[in-house]
Amino acid sequence: QVQLVESGGGLVQAGGSLRLSCAASERTSVRYAMGWFRRAPGKEREFVAAIRWSSGDTTIENSVKGRFTISRDNAKNTVWLQMNSLKPEDTAVYYCAAGDPAAVTRSYAYDYWGQGTQVTVSS
Repeated sequence: QVQLVESGGGLVQAGGSLRLSCAASERTSVRYAMGWFRRAPGKEREFVAAIRWSSGDTTIENSVKGRFTISRDNAKNTVWLQMNSLKPEDTAVYYCAAGDPAAVTRSYAYDYWGQGTQVTVSS
């Protein structure tokens, strides 16, 4: 059973930056991808970004492209989400997940989830 622990959330002013971390308790299968999702108040969970462990290939949601980047450190079993130029509409609980790389933008493709970390962007 893989456990994922997110950290790095907090309160930041619009235009600021945050870096979220996701640490896996053990090395997930090399075929897996790691993804970030978010859920804003009153909204459904949505895909943000994903990265494949083996290749490092990334997929970024259009609404955050150019502002957010995802990276990984295989040796540390850790994935990061660097968030720059934050906007109030980025306010949400951010979740890390591990799943099947064939459908990285779909939440149903992910087998393991973290507990989430709150990101609040003030205007």
